[in-house]
Amino acid sequence: MIEDFRMNNWKLGIGATVMDGGNVHFRVWAPRLQNLSVRIIFGRGTRDLPMERDERSYFSVMADDISPGDLYFYLLESHTERPDPASRFQPRGVHGPSQVIDPAEFQWDDDRWKGLSLKDYIFYELHVGAFTEEGTFESVIPCLDYLKGLGITAIELMPVAQFPGTRNWGYDGVHPFAPQNSYGGVHGLKQLVNECHKKGIAVILDVVYNHLGPEGNYLNSFGYYFTDKYRTPWGEAINFDGPYSDNVRRFFIDNALYWITEYHIDALRIDAIHGIFDFSARHFLEELGEAVHREAEMLGRKIYVIPESDLNDVRVINPWEIGGYGLDAQWNDDFHHALHTLLTGEEKGYYRDFGKISHLEKAFREGFVYSGQYSEFRKRRHGSSSKERPADQFIVFSQNHDQVGNRMAGDRLSQTASFEKLKLAAGVVLLSPYIPLLFMGEEYGETAPFQYFVSHSDEGLIDAVRKGRREEFASFNWEGDVPDPQDETTFLISKINRGLHMQGGHNTLFRFYQKLIKSRKEISPLKHFSKENLEVTGIEKERILLARRWFGSEKIFCLYNFSEREMKIDLPLPGGRWIRIIDSASKEWGGPGSLSEDVVESGPPGIPLLINAYSFVVYRLEVL
Repeated sequence: MIEDFRMNNWKLGIGATVMDGGNVHFRVWAPRLQNLSVRIIFGRGTRDLPMERDERSYFSVMADDISPGDLYFYLLESHTERPDPASRFQPRGVHGPSQVIDPAEFQWDDDRWKGLSLKDYIFYELHVGAFTEEGTFESVIPCLDYLKGLGITAIELMPVAQFPGTRNWGYDGVHPFAPQNSYGGVHGLKQLVNECHKKGIAVILDVVYNHLGPEGNYLNSFGYYFTDKYRTPWGEAINFDGPYSDNVRRFFIDNALYWITEYHIDALRIDAIHGIFDFSARHFLEELGEAVHREAEMLGRKIYVIPESDLNDVRVINPWEIGGYGLDAQWNDDFHHALHTLLTGEEKGYYRDFGKISHLEKAFREGFVYSGQYSEFRKRRHGSSSKERPADQFIVFSQNHDQVGNRMAGDRLSQTASFEKLKLAAGVVLLSPYIPLLFMGEEYGETAPFQYFVSHSDEGLIDAVRKGRREEFASFNWEGDVPDPQDETTFLISKINRGLHMQGGHNTLFRFYQKLIKSRKEISPLKHFSKENLEVTGIEKERILLARRWFGSEKIFCLYNFSEREMKIDLPLPGGRWIRIIDSASKEWGGPGSLSEDVVESGPPGIPLLINAYSFVVYRLEVL
């Protein structure tokens, strides 16, 4: 397996590759340069090796007398030292030398792991630096039993590519192939993935292919990685369709293959693809998806590509056969917005497009809420219809790093919503016909905020980041001061306290999440989810949502009340005896006590059912 990967990496041809026999092959794409050397660092001394340029502007050299762990720079024509664009590790940070890494030094023992079906994924998104006190890959490992006990089947790591300093969300990464040194680097990440697989947990990695961070971004010293044809909210757009773009595309596709091959990653979450601009005949994302799926077939593993997009463009997840990109699933922000506005009443920014039961009803039934109709927030029509796409192509959530961290104070739902609303939100997400995602700490009502933090070294850049954060919140008209992203306190107060899950109401909420996840896994109409076995009805005036689910002879219904008062509803249900299996308002779950009956009989004209404010109930048809 190691030799196969080395050969594959040789064909990919970038970075420092340890060859059989002990030599190291260096190769870098540098069309901006006519001459280039690699500078090997030996203690206090250095050795410069001139590199040979080929017809495609790749420079390469085979080096002997060099070992894994040795450091190197590329020496430009101006005698400027620059780290490798495809560096495997940056032990001294984004400005320091790159390090030669031999993948054979880590011994994997996850040979039996073949991945999970996407339908079996229950995501848990975490930030490595804020998830534990130590803030390292290996410190996550002792928490895996906790996550498995909760019912989690997949952890999603926010970006880990090397970024400036020691604290960052990860979206300022500038070395796409190098795991963050302060998190534990190469060995730490591999150890975490290995242990996850041994416990039956998949690992999703968040990767950023729409921009690179500003500090330590030296790619333009070598090649034409960026373009001024387009602009992103985060800086220069990556050159996916202009002159020299073939090798830029290859660089990022190689990166995707690198993570799934060398690090055994099970899925890639592609950040903000609305910031990936490509007007060529074959979109970069289609090419990337095909390459990943082809590699997955060769490896005999289930591997997925899951983009984040605010475009509501169904082509992203449509199959190639009907003109789509063929990606496996995508995050569905519309579901979040529809749920969030019903729970909080917020109507600023993009929330102004939501707030009705009909919005959540459509999200339940189809996926996208905006499928071509006018968006008041965007001042134009928005989206395409997703009703023909299967339910397992949508990831839904009540919270994630963006929807928490991009609030001015980084306040979680637990800081703005009542305990009953937290349980209601959990029921909507975990019992939906889609793939659920939890954000770290959500499961017990974490009280710490999750704020935006950085640790740049350039004062001008720091000031620009502060200014950008203030401007970002202008459309929301939130009051108060924006937390300083550069202040270490902003990071420290964002660390979660997992010990809370054993205390009082936090423990009650944790056990409630366990109950919902267990129900999702064991109750057939929830486990075998599909849009075809679903009927959704919204009652706008009463703020009620009814979802009927079935599989074979088994039937359930979920009744959600988003009203601030109790409601009595006549439910038009098939005849039979219905057994209540969950009531979020019951005293068992810290509620005021159930108003609904343990057992109800259905017949014309239906079931009269009483339900508490901001609560939900689940009934199961008794099968005789």
